Amino acid sequence: MANENMQKPSISVTPEDYQKLSQQYTPKPTIMKNVILAFIVGGIICSIGQIFINIFKTLGLAQVEASTAATATMIFLGALLTGLGVYDQIGKFAGAGSIVPVTGFANSIVAPAMEFRREGYVMGVGAKLFTVAGPVLVYGIATSIVVGVAYYLLHL
Repeated sequence: MANENMQKPSISVTPEDYQKLSQQYTPKPTIMKNVILAFIVGGIICSIGQIFINIFKTLGLAQVEASTAATATMIFLGALLTGLGVYDQIGKFAGAGSIVPVTGFANSIVAPAMEFRREGYVMGVGAKLFTVAGPVLVYGIATSIVVGVAYYLLHL
């Protein structure tokens, strides 16, 4: 047959040559740009939180209550901006600067719920609500229990 007379192609690329080629075409990382953007946007989010604390303190709340109210307000704003599609754009721009503050936690809860809402409230929203935040809550609660027990045992 015709296939028997054909020669197999010979590509003689050594692993070293392949490594050089892949490094040549791999995009250069933008680490410094990402770090600076994350720092600036994360700082802006935290500054907005501090502004809310100051506003709540001027309305007569004590420091602890003002901090709690500001945290709740920031969570609400993070969830609202996620629902409007704005927070995803902030996340694409700022990376970790938008994920680390508490608004990022609100985003991690609301985004999967919105994605699966077409599957219904129980099997969609209810089942997917904590896909990202669930492990954070489980490990956070478990760690707090372990630390609490250790603290109790060390201070008997």
